[in-house]
Amino acid sequence: MRGWSSRLQARPLAVGRFSVTELDKTADTSVPLHPLLAKRWSPRALDPAARIDDEQFTALFEAARWAPSWGNTQPARFIAARRGESTFDRIHGTLSRGNKGWAGDAAALAIGVAQSVNSDGEPMPYGEYGLALAAQNLVLQAVAVGLHAHQMAGFDRDAARVEFSVPDDFEPMVAIAIGDLGNLDDMPERLVEKELRPRARKPLTDLVFTESWGKPLF
Repeated sequence: MRGWSSRLQARPLAVGRFSVTELDKTADTSVPLHPLLAKRWSPRALDPAARIDDEQFTALFEAARWAPSWGNTQPARFIAARRGESTFDRIHGTLSRGNKGWAGDAAALAIGVAQSVNSDGEPMPYGEYGLALAAQNLVLQAVAVGLHAHQMAGFDRDAARVEFSVPDDFEPMVAIAIGDLGNLDDMPERLVEKELRPRARKPLTDLVFTESWGKPLF
């Protein structure tokens, strides 16, 4: 079912080889969603001049702090910095080659780390899930203040562990680029194509079941 959102829209202003474009990537949903959810997407074209002020930056991680977790164990940790700080460059250095090319334009970078072992030396139940919830809170807080966040699997976990002395009972899991939307004209064509590609998800019939596996609820 389709209906409640704006489709991919573009208002181009010709500059260089590609257009400078405002994209409406609002999710095309079957029923209305809160705008924080519908408007969340993961851009690569970020504004290299944009800045995140102190209050906005703090609020991202305050939102993450208030995420739910199993037994209130709060397994999520973050290493973070804004552009111009040495820690930003160190995080950037752990990214994969493909992500380094665009993520340096972010206003801030972070690495999400999950506690994997508790204080008794036992495996931490749902530690990665807890980090995921905290990261999603961070991402939605970014959307709430007009920013965008792009979560990345493409980074060197071992390098991050060494670079930031992450203890053995914690696991670096995700890198996150945060910033304002930028222009497409200076991006490689393969990345421009990804930015312009309409968002897509599997239908609810493939995802939510009732009575038995594979029988759609919706």
